[in-house]
Amino acid sequence: MGPNRAKGDKDPAEWMPPAKDATCTYATDWVTAKLRWNLTVDGTEARALRTIAASCPDATVTFKLAP
Repeated sequence: MGPNRAKGDKDPAEWMPPAKDATCTYATDWVTAKLRWNLTVDGTEARALRTIAASCPDATVTFKLAP
């Protein structure tokens, strides 16, 4: 089973890509999508994202709100 099938609809608190070098990109893309579409984040998801962000000092989130 490939990584995308294993992920299903899990958030970063439940699943991260197996390739460690993809962690920051995946988390940044996740946050960008949440902000762009004004989606909610639950407490567990927010804690996981903060933990991941702490190991991604060069990551930047840039987004434009969806129309």
